[in-house]
Amino acid sequence: MNDRLNSAQPYALGLFRIVTGLLFACHGVSKLFGVLGGETTAPASWPGGISALIELVCGTLVMIGLGTRAAAFISSGAMAYAYFSVHQSMGLWPLENSGESAAMYCWAFLLLVFTGSGALGVDRLFGGRADAPAQQAERTDLTPAQAG
Repeated sequence: MNDRLNSAQPYALGLFRIVTGLLFACHGVSKLFGVLGGETTAPASWPGGISALIELVCGTLVMIGLGTRAAAFISSGAMAYAYFSVHQSMGLWPLENSGESAAMYCWAFLLLVFTGSGALGVDRLFGGRADAPAQQAERTDLTPAQAG
């Protein structure tokens, strides 16, 4: 059972990345264009417009799996900033201050910083650079007889 789940892990991570990036990008679209129930924010305004641009651009990059770790790092930081600058002043717990989505996005993107894009990402098309650390770690576990 564990072997099956372990073999599916890159695909589950890829789907997690796609859904998280899509939902995050939708927040940006909502704020920038006033669709999906949102109100329009000027793109150059601070912090609303800048956060909307980060949500749209980084969410799209995470969704397609291009520069996933960098985009996820920026997104995680933006959501941490949003939580502590906007929500924290309204109460200690995310349920009290309506900061659940900011907290969840922050931790979800931080996870992607450390795991990478998983399967189904554009990063995989560029010579396996996304896999290089994992492949190097696998090679160091091999004995000389296994490696040759």
